[in-house]
Amino acid sequence: MDINTLVRNNRNNNRLTGLSENIRAGPDVSGGRETMKFRYITIEREYGSGGTKIGRRLSEVCGVPCYGKEILESVAKKQGIPVEDINRYEEKATGSLIYSMFVMSRVQTGDPSMLTAEGKVFLDEQLEIRRLAMEGPAIFLGHCAADALREQKGVVKVFIHSGNEEEVKNRITKDYGIAPEEVESTRRYYNKKRAGYFRANTGKEWKDLKNYDIVLDSSKLGIEGCVNVLKGIFQ
Repeated sequence: MDINTLVRNNRNNNRLTGLSENIRAGPDVSGGRETMKFRYITIEREYGSGGTKIGRRLSEVCGVPCYGKEILESVAKKQGIPVEDINRYEEKATGSLIYSMFVMSRVQTGDPSMLTAEGKVFLDEQLEIRRLAMEGPAIFLGHCAADALREQKGVVKVFIHSGNEEEVKNRITKDYGIAPEEVESTRRYYNKKRAGYFRANTGKEWKDLKNYDIVLDSSKLGIEGCVNVLKGIFQ
């Protein structure tokens, strides 16, 4: 079953346009003092859906930092290698169950021994996400951030896709500078890469909606509409 079918099947479950019943946004009032109930938003997104733009715009509106490529840059600096090498390591991540179980066990302990180069990259990404989360509320783009923050309270997991094929193609061409004849192959490449990396390092399926609290269709809501839905989480 593809993502669009799954989304249609979940429309009656309040996932497209708002929050599920157990993820109501709003302040937690204790002893007469308001505290932020939800501190982190993690965003997984299909390539060309506008998910990165939504995350960055949400950061501007809410005054909360957004981390995506910054995570890669930090890990590259720590390991003393170019960001391009990090991207190549992510591409090589295997989806085998044995590999996934081994990596997850090492991530839980923070022990890099016996990990492949790809596994060490993932471990450092997870540690960097946890470090950034200690600094305060944040928005995280990709990098299996929800898995890194699974022990944290106040995490809302979001998946963004677009049901409008033409809109996606136009965005990839305009925003990313991809030639029209290369749009479809580029889109497939990045979605496959993201799905494989997610599966290899979490043991879960990237497009399984049960992994998320909120699913947004950017073609229905628009960039600002998605931002409006999500900004209430930090209020």
